[in-house]
Amino acid sequence: MNVEKVINNNLVRSKDESGREVLVMGCGLGYKKSVGDGIDTDKIEKIYTMKDKDAYHRLEEILSKVPLECIQITNEIVEYAKISLGKRLSDSIYLTLCDHISFALERSRNGIQIRNALLMEIRRFYYHEYEIGLEALRLIREHTGIELPDDEAGFIAFHLVNADMDSIGIGQTQEMMKTIQNIINIVKYHYNIELNENSIHYERFVTHLKFFLKRVFSGQELEDGDLNFFLMIRSQYKKAYACVLKVYDYIQKEYGLTLTNDEMMYLTVHIHRVTTE
Repeated sequence: MNVEKVINNNLVRSKDESGREVLVMGCGLGYKKSVGDGIDTDKIEKIYTMKDKDAYHRLEEILSKVPLECIQITNEIVEYAKISLGKRLSDSIYLTLCDHISFALERSRNGIQIRNALLMEIRRFYYHEYEIGLEALRLIREHTGIELPDDEAGFIAFHLVNADMDSIGIGQTQEMMKTIQNIINIVKYHYNIELNENSIHYERFVTHLKFFLKRVFSGQELEDGDLNFFLMIRSQYKKAYACVLKVYDYIQKEYGLTLTNDEMMYLTVHIHRVTTE
């Protein structure tokens, strides 16, 4: 394998034997390297491939910005999860999980903690993934010395559930994809804008929609929590909440389902983020 582009000291772009673009990661792998130079195979820690070109470029963007330590932690967690679950995981897990861990560590260093409103549901319905999340916290602590709360184990489990390629059938996957696209269209028409599909906020929004629809379709919606908090979000993000009401109408008419206040609240927050980035 030869270097096609040096991303940073630890990451280069190359091609595999079939001519497919790959990202090759390893400590010092790109140091003092130029295009055309051979890659030191002894330094290779991970080779990333993505079937989807947009996902490939988003992964390259994330890996080029986050510390090597964060990438190595992600690799360890994913490899552990694959063995523990005994299931295939989508390659997108490297993208979403690395981004999340980097953001979680940054929040922790700034003294900011986010409550995981889904924690009880994740423990109940995805206990195995949650246990892997707890092991992930141990790995993070071992590498960084930072103690993250159990809420983060839930968030990590959330990403594993979404990367589980065998979690739902083809029919439901297709229905979910159609519904996600319809919700995105509602957002675009409500705001009269085009969303940046290559952005991290868009990636997070779609991830939230996947998990949201899994809950709605399976009758495992979030139970309503603090009403005052819901009213505050509704008041603070009025335009986003007005958009959520349209999503609510769509879900109700299409599937005969209603949404709880907490489901609407989290949709409001995500829609606000994806439309104001």
